[in-house]
Amino acid sequence: MPQIKSAIKRVITSDKANKRNASDLSKLRTQVRKFKEAVAANADNVNDLHIEAARALDKAASKSLISKNKANRDKSRLTKKVAK
Repeated sequence: MPQIKSAIKRVITSDKANKRNASDLSKLRTQVRKFKEAVAANADNVNDLHIEAARALDKAASKSLISKNKANRDKSRLTKKVAK
């Protein structure tokens, strides 16, 4: 544990950020997984889940959790699944 007050604050702040980022990434993965399961099961709400998954990818990219290129690549792959 650091001794300097600013270093102590930095440890606490980075810990909060790590927890928040892990939570947001988990939400993203859950949305994408729900979409993929719906596609596999030929569910009725595939289009709604596709929109939610794309929105989650965009939010993750805007928060720098994933790169913009990864978000666009993943959205393209999800769109191909909808088209099938």
